[in-house]
Amino acid sequence: MERVQFQQEQMLAELKDLVQKSLFTQSEVKQIVKKRTQFETALVRRIPKKSDFLRYAAYEMNLEQLRRKRVERLKLEKTAPSISDYALVRRQFQIFERALKKFKSDVGLWIQYIQVAKREGARTLVGRITARALQLHPKTPALYIIAASHELNHMSPSAARALLQRGLRLNADSVDMWREYVRMEMNFIEGMRRRWTVLGIHEENNSVGEAEMIAEKHLEPIVDDGPGEVLAVETGIKPPEEVAAEKGGDEGERARQAIMDGAIVKSVISSAAKALPRLSLFSALEVLIRSYPCQERLRTALLDHLYSDLKDTLSGDPQAVKMLATRKLRELTSQGDSDNSDLTEGEEFIDALRCANESLSTAVGANSSGMADVYVEFIEEWCRLPTLDPSLRVYLVASLKKIARQPNASPSLRAAHLRLASPSKGAPGIITTSN
Repeated sequence: MERVQFQQEQMLAELKDLVQKSLFTQSEVKQIVKKRTQFETALVRRIPKKSDFLRYAAYEMNLEQLRRKRVERLKLEKTAPSISDYALVRRQFQIFERALKKFKSDVGLWIQYIQVAKREGARTLVGRITARALQLHPKTPALYIIAASHELNHMSPSAARALLQRGLRLNADSVDMWREYVRMEMNFIEGMRRRWTVLGIHEENNSVGEAEMIAEKHLEPIVDDGPGEVLAVETGIKPPEEVAAEKGGDEGERARQAIMDGAIVKSVISSAAKALPRLSLFSALEVLIRSYPCQERLRTALLDHLYSDLKDTLSGDPQAVKMLATRKLRELTSQGDSDNSDLTEGEEFIDALRCANESLSTAVGANSSGMADVYVEFIEEWCRLPTLDPSLRVYLVASLKKIARQPNASPSLRAAHLRLASPSKGAPGIITTSN
């Protein structure tokens, strides 16, 4: 109980200050002391629970919110900061520190502490917490992502890049890490583009090969660090304006243009593909690139590079074949609204659907055992779309029928054809085709 008594003594000055400022009454202060004593008593028992610490911290957060609201409502004159201005926030941090001494292995607790420190604007503390957390949990991608985001928010792209590179050395199999690395580089490119637009700096057009060659000078090659650990690392990549300043003249302009053309992002994508050849990686990067607010020219170039790497890396994967074949369809649907009735009737959509169907049906013929299920998935996905034109449904089912009737056709193809060709109540995508 000595610990409880010590904490009671420590809170006297702040509580007295709160009463003097008329932010809390004597009765409220007594309730605060009583509540804190209950929390402290729970923490000093032999086996404290994490929930005890979290409830205590939540109570202090609510108390601080109440204090701030009363300060705003009473419109107190601004004076030199006193102990009550920071004591409640400091107590929150102290509670988390005490909790982490007991539960160092709890990553979620570290993240909660970081979030609280961020909310209170304790930038230096956030840096210290993330550094400690990463020392204890170097295999946790979320911590690297949080740390890099913190550095980016405070205009330190080089530090953010270094953190993500360090994280990728230890977590090369993390899709989230690679996605955040690509996002960071895209964010930096877009930020510099806007800055140069404001400054009136115009870009020069260089050939793709020249841009890539310049970018490679600032990249370290892929390092194979043993089985299952291919590390893609950019080391010492400087911000574009530093590259231009160092080189100067035409070479500086070309280096800047190479970065604006996405050469570094393309290198990261290629490195990710070699380190983690999984469809989930390509899907995550595709969603990121499509949704990120950047120039359409850059988006198209990055998607072209992504699909090229996908084709080279997972050429025999049926889902990868489908992803490549349906690229144009995803582009069109991502541009449309929730109501796709107009989209599915346009000439561009019809051509995209036809090309995708032809590519997949050809792949089924070349690799019937691996592609049959994927082709069935594609046909049923579109045939059951309520807004799809009936004539397009007829076309898709007829295409399926043609393949299903081949001598060596997979049973799944024939079963899918029967499902789609047979009338069934309540199934919007079901149609009947003639023999």
